[in-house]
Amino acid sequence: MKKIVLLGVLALFSLAGFAQAETLSLLTWKGYAPQVLVDKFEKETGIKVEVTYSNNEEMIAKLRATRGAGFDLAQPSQDRISSVQEKYKIYQAMDYAKINSDLFIPSMLNAVKKNTLVGDDSFAVPFCWGTSGMIVNSAKAPGANSWKALLDSKYEGRVSYRLKRPTLIAMGFALGYDPFALYSDAAAYKAMLDKIAETLIAAKPLVKNYWANGDALLESMRSEEVFVAMAWDAGGWKLHDDNAAIDFVAPQEGALGWIDTFAIPSKAKNLDAAYKWINFMLRPENAGYFTTTEKYGTASQGANAFISPEVRGNFERTFPQAAIDNIKWYPPVPAKLESMEGKVLDKVKAAQ
Repeated sequence: MKKIVLLGVLALFSLAGFAQAETLSLLTWKGYAPQVLVDKFEKETGIKVEVTYSNNEEMIAKLRATRGAGFDLAQPSQDRISSVQEKYKIYQAMDYAKINSDLFIPSMLNAVKKNTLVGDDSFAVPFCWGTSGMIVNSAKAPGANSWKALLDSKYEGRVSYRLKRPTLIAMGFALGYDPFALYSDAAAYKAMLDKIAETLIAAKPLVKNYWANGDALLESMRSEEVFVAMAWDAGGWKLHDDNAAIDFVAPQEGALGWIDTFAIPSKAKNLDAAYKWINFMLRPENAGYFTTTEKYGTASQGANAFISPEVRGNFERTFPQAAIDNIKWYPPVPAKLESMEGKVLDKVKAAQ
């Protein structure tokens, strides 16, 4: 009898150890899983969170290599899901019954459902959003409020941007195109890209550097090596805290808006933990903390009450209603266009 009791006690300890070992493997962007919130989630649920930092290209590569295994939850941008899913099948359809929809801004939730649709299924929910625009030193480049400033000879040697697809899109708008309207016409899109390549190659003498590291860009703005740059809104706000002359500017053609999501890899092992993390991060107090620390808006309804006044001030200063209404939100990218864009970027990079 004693042996049976002892075995029962050992079994209970074994089960307890197994429960404590429950893990959420999260593939996400740097900053999207603040340690304070990780600790809070682990305390509330008993689920350990293992975070791997990545970006869109790396997420796709990692999940392709494993055919959707190795992670329970990923955070790709909403425009990088449907075409990838059609081709590689690395995600599984979202079970919206497990999502607390009351936590979400309805328009954002509906938009992401629509933009991640493959067949009859959708594959993501929104988490956070932000924009690419311009960071401008108004003391050195007064009145610079258009993408065309990146091509202006009066800023020769004081311009910086990444050689990535957002720059191609921005240049399209600067040259009078609507790149997103051309997504369905590959020939017209290629014609636009050819013109953009020609323009960027001609403008190479204006460029101080093609930045790849966000911290390096911020330092070049602080040191006044660069007067006008294409970058994210949060970077401009960070610089503004130290120098009121430097700030994020939504270009008159419209800032480029992105939404990063939650999507579940096709071979995720811990679905329960994945849905718990999604609902946890969209709770207003948690989303408000995230926005306060990371400076990105979220899809959380009611989070504004938990955002610090200073951060709310950034949004109010640089995004009056007209600028918000003019944001150009990235739609899903047709796969065939990405290879075209890659060739253009390589051509610009290689040009002397």
